[in-house]
Amino acid sequence: MDNPVRKAVVLLSGGLDSATTLALAHESGFAPHAITFRYGQRHDVEIDAARKIASAMGAIEHLVVDINLRIFGHSSLTADIAVPKGRSADEMSHGIPITYVPARNTIFLSFALAWAEVIESADIFIGVNAVDYSGYPDCRPEYIKAFEAMANLATKAAVEGRRLTIHAPLIDMTKADIIRAGLARGVDYSMTRTCYDPSPSGDACGECDACEIRLKAFAAVGIRDPAPYRGSRSAPS
Repeated sequence: MDNPVRKAVVLLSGGLDSATTLALAHESGFAPHAITFRYGQRHDVEIDAARKIASAMGAIEHLVVDINLRIFGHSSLTADIAVPKGRSADEMSHGIPITYVPARNTIFLSFALAWAEVIESADIFIGVNAVDYSGYPDCRPEYIKAFEAMANLATKAAVEGRRLTIHAPLIDMTKADIIRAGLARGVDYSMTRTCYDPSPSGDACGECDACEIRLKAFAAVGIRDPAPYRGSRSAPS
């Protein structure tokens, strides 16, 4: 008898990391069920990007979940606070920036956990990265391990023997290595959106932390970033 299809819930933001994670989940033999959150973020252009990515990359199902984190605010992504621009790599490596959204990954993973129970999946994929990132505490390996441990105490499925694994395949990769991994698996990065402060048409600013990290990574790989930027800001060919 054939083995049953292994379902996985994949957190899909519409950005570079989550698109690569979706490709890796697919390659690992999972049937990916993608989940995206409209949480009141100023860069909601990423939601349309997630829809395109899910469709193009073979997601079995794609949920867009509405949560209003603007009621809490306290982040430049969910409140009327300026997004930091033009920060150096040294500045980005110290402290937790105002783009951090309180408890965001904990909330997202909790929703993903609920859906995984419903579809009888024992696997969740998340594209967090602890190398080229902006200092977010919920992107660290110890956080992922702690949430996985909690999930296996808190769910009916785990108590009955279906233990959950949270996969973070990008956790130790540089952003350039993530791009290389995605390109090797056919990821079309022109569909992805990363900028924290895009224009109304969806063009990236080229100056926020997310853009700076992304542009430097494409430059390291030696190819032009195919995402649209305001003006002429992009990585070289």
